[in-house]
Amino acid sequence: MSDLLKYDLLGASEAIKSKKISSVELTNAYIEAIEKTSSLGAYLEIVKEKALEMALVSDENLSKGVARPLEGLPIGVKDMFCTKDIKTTASSKILDNFYPTYESTVTQNLWNDGAVMLGKLSCDEFAMGSSNETAAKGNVINPWLKHKKMSPGGSSGGSAAAVAARSALAATGTDTGGSIRQPAAFCGITGLKPTYGRCSRWGIVAFSSSLDQAGPLTRTVSDAALMLNSMASYDKKDSTSANLAMPDLMSYLGNSIKGKKIGIPKEYTQDGISDDIVNFYQKSINWLKEAGAEIIPVSLPHTKYALPVYYIIAPAEASSNLARYDGVRFGQRKEASSLDDMYETTRGEGFGDEVKRRIMIGTYVLSSGYYDAYYLKAQKVRRLIKEDFENVFKKVDYILTPSTPTTSFELGKKQDPLTMYLNDIFTVPASLAGLPGISLPVGLDKLGLPIGIQLIANAFDEPGLISTAHVLEKSANFNFIADGAAK
Repeated sequence: MSDLLKYDLLGASEAIKSKKISSVELTNAYIEAIEKTSSLGAYLEIVKEKALEMALVSDENLSKGVARPLEGLPIGVKDMFCTKDIKTTASSKILDNFYPTYESTVTQNLWNDGAVMLGKLSCDEFAMGSSNETAAKGNVINPWLKHKKMSPGGSSGGSAAAVAARSALAATGTDTGGSIRQPAAFCGITGLKPTYGRCSRWGIVAFSSSLDQAGPLTRTVSDAALMLNSMASYDKKDSTSANLAMPDLMSYLGNSIKGKKIGIPKEYTQDGISDDIVNFYQKSINWLKEAGAEIIPVSLPHTKYALPVYYIIAPAEASSNLARYDGVRFGQRKEASSLDDMYETTRGEGFGDEVKRRIMIGTYVLSSGYYDAYYLKAQKVRRLIKEDFENVFKKVDYILTPSTPTTSFELGKKQDPLTMYLNDIFTVPASLAGLPGISLPVGLDKLGLPIGIQLIANAFDEPGLISTAHVLEKSANFNFIADGAAK
């Protein structure tokens, strides 16, 4: 099995297409790896029979000389994506018995391109969290330190942990304020948030409609490019979908970054960042400089307002989106003596504490008398944050920042909500501006935990982002494997 698990997505694709291995063999190896790493809690649903059926179809296609871009490659799906006739809960009790009758556009794109579905991966409830501790069925464990239960990050913690533990070749995630990039950094893998509108939101359980964006979690930058090629598409069913063709990202791998200008924002080097991260941030700057890039200090003056703005806008949109979970049409329903009591009991028992907290915040900032003071003002400041990026991208091509202020923390140690929200301090600004960002591992801290560095590009410049990240990845040469990974 270890020989099969050693392949990354691109390597596995080449091995399958050259008939060195079969999709059924590879899928069986990953099903076995899921069982071996089950104590991590990454999977909520495992669809063994469906996976083997899909793998068999792929092998038949290959025998006929047909090879789709992701032919026969087994991947995991974050439980925010609706999957036809397969339970989709968004890690919440309120959707415990929800079986969609339709497939999300992103996952349908993946299946159309030949990917094999292994199962549904845990996440923070309704993608609200930074540690995967708000999931209804319990937290996911980061596979990096066997002797301690460390957070895999959130909300895409199950996806990140599965890829790091080698129980998925790659996985889908969603990123609202950093929910792909932060867990990728915690788990020592690559996480790519595309430009807002690149991937359709249709069929993804909504959290914050102006921020949510699907993206891949993978072992390498090349794998992220391969995944995003398939995930991204224009979709008439999604009014926020961008009608722009995605260039073949694979063709941008290996491009030189000589002469490219990399911005280093002074606002991302504040107090509270771990010394190990500061050290590797400087190393990353030097690596890009050695590759021929020009390093330019820049300023994003409204960065300090990003978190407060995010935690007004995102809960406001969540309070609206989550109003549909009332026990009437789908999901959990608690019987009561009146309709109002049924709503209250269903929502009271179905939602977890963090979801309730955000619904209450969101309802408050949208209420009469507070809308102008909070929500409208937050939208105006969001515009200023976006303008900061627009001004900086007139001077530089890309921005380099840490992905997180610290490496992974021990589960149960950071229960204070405000402290938890600070985990997203470096990822939220790009989300508010709708920009693409990628986190990739560049080293380990003193405890042996992964350190992630983030690159941010201008809107719809995923090709350039991939090129630059690939150069940084080669310089960092991160080739460590998590302690708890399947072998």
